[in-house]
Amino acid sequence: MEYYTVHIGGLERQLPIVPITEKLSIAAFVIFGDTEVVEPCARALAEKLPPVDYLITAEAKSIPLIYEMAKVMNMPRYIIARKSVKGYMSKPIITKVNSITTKGEQILCLDEEDSLRIKGKRIAIIDDVISTGASLTAIEQLVTEAGGEIVARAAILTEGDSNDRDDIIALDKIPLFFKD
Repeated sequence: MEYYTVHIGGLERQLPIVPITEKLSIAAFVIFGDTEVVEPCARALAEKLPPVDYLITAEAKSIPLIYEMAKVMNMPRYIIARKSVKGYMSKPIITKVNSITTKGEQILCLDEEDSLRIKGKRIAIIDDVISTGASLTAIEQLVTEAGGEIVARAAILTEGDSNDRDDIIALDKIPLFFKD
């Protein structure tokens, strides 16, 4: 197995390089279970954000990060764009997304309560890794439709095309790996 080294939140991590397609591999960064890396990355990202009213992320990998960021920022709530409509959701806003790490089309949705919470508020979109920007775009659509103002886009890492974007706050960049 090959690895790619990153330095984030004052820590070093060896990310396994894993195939996504026949020609594309990524340095897999999964924060689930890595309690040591979540808090310092959350603190570092929080320090870089402009003033915000709410943080939002897509279900599920970034939930530990957004939870810790909300704690660090003394925010009583954060918002999760769910990957399916739940029975308790009233009048959900729904958008479609194709992520680099998930096969097939998915949806992201917000229920009416979160939509009302977002309306007229400053929102920061948070993710663990932003690559193609597809998930980011889907969340932007949800926030815009709910009437929120996107004031920041932040991730622990960017990769691929997102490495060149100047509208994303990130702690480090990682490459994509292509086979000839």
